[in-house]
Amino acid sequence: MNSREKQLAALDRLLTIMDELREGCPWDKKQTMESLRPLTIEEVYEMGDAILDKDMNEVKKELGDVLLHILFYAKIGSETNDFDIADVANGISDKLIERHPHIYGDIEVADEEEVKKNWEKLKLKEGKESVLEGVPKSLPALVKASRIQEKVAGVGFDWEEPQQVFEKLKEELEEFQYEVDANDIDKMEAEFGDVLFSMINYARFLKINPENALERTNKKFIKRFKYIEGKAKEKNKPLSEMTLAELDVFWEEAKLLR
Repeated sequence: MNSREKQLAALDRLLTIMDELREGCPWDKKQTMESLRPLTIEEVYEMGDAILDKDMNEVKKELGDVLLHILFYAKIGSETNDFDIADVANGISDKLIERHPHIYGDIEVADEEEVKKNWEKLKLKEGKESVLEGVPKSLPALVKASRIQEKVAGVGFDWEEPQQVFEKLKEELEEFQYEVDANDIDKMEAEFGDVLFSMINYARFLKINPENALERTNKKFIKRFKYIEGKAKEKNKPLSEMTLAELDVFWEEAKLLR
């Protein structure tokens, strides 16, 4: 059995198990698309954590969980005669072929950026009224900002140079500081949003994923703070009773850790 045959056999096995669970397990029989939705979102975040941790074994496990959810939705869809996994697979296959005319047609592209621009133009030809229609409303704001900027850039609405974006960022910071000095909370929030949006845009120009960058900092902070907590326990002294100077000593020690 070659590699492709093994892959198809494994997917067939999982499809069979999905059928059996849906038929015989009380929990699986009870599930709906609505009940699975929050669980699916959680699984995707867990997969994201594993990717950031560069834990390939955990990535493999989490991918399995996500795949199970995809098959689960398809199974429910087949029960209502709306669609099945074949429709799902053929649908994405058709879309990939249509949106890659440089592979399956006679279009030539120079680089990755040109592929992205063609992708957005093709989506508009498919009937979308706005390039922003594909941005999910429920995305976290930071991720949503990144996707918005990527999509409008795909149709040419973009800065030309990173320095232009940096200048815009400095301008937004000045406007934010002006509202801070004026102590207008509503305007402060609005300007702070503009600052974040500009920072995310600048990150895009520098090829930095802002979500990954922030999560990297989150993990770093958690690790260092836990170090401080450990040192406080060694001294049998609550953090709340330690001076800022004492805490800062431990913080500097934590920064030296890998």
